[in-house]
Formats: sequence, C-alpha cells, structure tokens
Amino acid sequence: MTRTPLETITPVRLWRWRRNPLRRSGDLVEAWVVLLTWIFVVLGGALAGYAAASSVDSALSARRAQVHEVRAVLTGPAPRTPPAGSGYDDRVWATVRWTDGKGAVHTDRAKVGPGTPAGSTVTLWTDGTGRTVPPPASLAEAMLQTVLTGLLVAQITGTVVWASGRLVCASLVRRRLAQWDAEWKRVEPEWRRLSGGRG
Repeated sequence: MTRTPLETITPVRLWRWRRNPLRRSGDLVEAWVVLLTWIFVVLGGALAGYAAASSVDSALSARRAQVHEVRAVLTGPAPRTPPAGSGYDDRVWATVRWTDGKGAVHTDRAKVGPGTPAGSTVTLWTDGTGRTVPPPASLAEAMLQTVLTGLLVAQITGTVVWASGRLVCASLVRRRLAQWDAEWKRVEPEWRRLSGGRG
C-alpha cells in the first residue's frame, strides 16, 4: 500500500487558509468559525467548569463552617420498631438533649437506632441557632461533588458552543449553495450554447 507523503496532505487540509484563486471569502470565514469554535469549546468549557467547581467548593466549605458537631443524650428510650413506610431508613425518631458551648440546654428530635436506651449518646450536627441540621458533606464527598459538577458544566458549555458553531457553519453552507445555484442559473445558458447543448 502506497502512503501519501505528509507534505501533500497538509496543504489540502489547510486549503482554506492558503491564497488561491478558488478560495472564496466564505471559505475563509468558515475556517475562522471552525477554529474559533474549537478554541471556545476548549477554553470556554474549561473556564466554565472551573468556575462551577470553585462555586460548589466554596458553598460546601461555607456549609461546613456554619455547622458543628455536638454530643447529645437520649432523654427516653427510642421506639423499638420503625414506622411503617420508612423505606430503607430503619432508624426511629427520639428526643435528645445537649448543652452548647455557651451553656444553653437544647432539646430536639434525632434519628437513632430502634430500641436505643435512654441516656445513650448520639452525634448531631447543629447550626448557629442550635437547631439540628443534616451533616455536611465529608471532604471526600465534597471533592467528588466538586469534580463532577466541574466536568458536567464543562461538557455542557463545550457542547453548547460546538452546536452554535455547527449552526453558523450550516448557515454558511446554505448561503454558499444558494450562491452556487444563482451562479449556475447565470452561467448555464452560456455554457449550453458553447457546448452545443439545447436550451
């Protein structure tokens, strides 16, 4: 099998960038659109992904800073069976009490294992007002969420930019075909006369 030298392939692929009598202004415009589209796909996607990942990371860090862990004590025994329809969560609600750093006593409800005896210690997360809140994402979970968000936003941004570039190129192709059609309608009668064809 005979291989074509690289020197003869490259000029063909880059013909829109080289000066030649067959190149139209629309060809150069299309080449620039394709080049800029891919630049914006890569850079725009990367920047959008980085911005989204940074935003998620900042939000998760702020959430971790706003809550803190406390040790609470059950004020009474927890129910022995979870309520019907609890799904996969087999824990039950029980009343707990804890004292914050300022000495104020708080009482709230928390989920614990069925049948947990009174006086047992459980770990809770609270906000600045002393209310119980869901635990913040762990560092590993936060990292995973940050990375996945960044990748997803980068991919979506790149896809939108690429699709926009394709629409512009399709518009240029339609315009070029319309120009060819108009040119052919102008040239065809003369071409038929010179070639001996019948109109």
